[in-house]
Amino acid sequence: MPRDGDAGTAVPPVGFEAMLEIHDLSKRYGSVVALDGATFTVRPGRLVGFLGPNGAGKTTTMRCIFNLARPDSGTITWQGQGIDRQRRLRFGYMPEQRGLYPRMKVAEQLSYFAQQHGLPAKDAKAAAIRWLEGLGLADRATAKLETLSHGNQQRVQLGAALVHDPELLVLDEPFSGLDPLGSETMATILRERAAAGVGVVFSSHQLDLVEDLCEDVVIINRGRIAAAGPIDELRAASARRHLEIEVEGNGNAWLAGRADLTPLESRGDLARLLVPADVDLAGVLAAASAAGPVRRFAFQPPTLSELFMEIVRA
Repeated sequence: MPRDGDAGTAVPPVGFEAMLEIHDLSKRYGSVVALDGATFTVRPGRLVGFLGPNGAGKTTTMRCIFNLARPDSGTITWQGQGIDRQRRLRFGYMPEQRGLYPRMKVAEQLSYFAQQHGLPAKDAKAAAIRWLEGLGLADRATAKLETLSHGNQQRVQLGAALVHDPELLVLDEPFSGLDPLGSETMATILRERAAAGVGVVFSSHQLDLVEDLCEDVVIINRGRIAAAGPIDELRAASARRHLEIEVEGNGNAWLAGRADLTPLESRGDLARLLVPADVDLAGVLAAASAAGPVRRFAFQPPTLSELFMEIVRA
């Protein structure tokens, strides 16, 4: 990966699809393996959830993108080129450890960060005001950061990543600590940025939110990419399915002795079961119907949260 100041800023050919490509990235901290050949792609206009257990390598990967950590091997490219300082200034980053100035006024702070990314002072000030309005913080423009709630500080941190209109957004746990209103504001902005053609990748432990918001996910475990691709395709490829059956008045007694059906939840007459993808649905339905009127019969792939657990435990 080129270092700051290295060559590698050639303009990509017309029609070249801008994307972030991480290939065979490895990083060790002493005896600890943080990354072990990680490879994945972030395409423009796509929201990518970067998922993994604590210590799986998410933050290290993000730090490598911004040259805050140096990989032992592997490459990171944008538009097919190495990432030097000038290219990196076109990215937006929300780090795990927030990097704002507590006693600095909010609007001045965003203007300062915009100027650090190359915007003239007048344009930086205008961009700061525009993003504070978009984040619902226009009335706090002259307030010091330390006087804001945690959620509003999160919004300001996002503003610092957005104020220079980046081509790529890399966000480490942007939804952490937000209330539902703050989460909805954050999600709306990320959707808008992706719709504008920006590549967006963010880590989160809120898997229901990721499933609702993202088209793609990358699941990393122990430094290796365990799964990557469109969420619907990954769910469909699972060897397991979930089956919800409600047999009126039976109390799920009909499930006794069915070793092929693994109960996940039983509530009254409703059972939620884990079954193989190739289960004999007709046979299961016949057995349930013989026990009483079937009021619900739903066969679905696992949720993202369930898929995540399946992949990580494997």
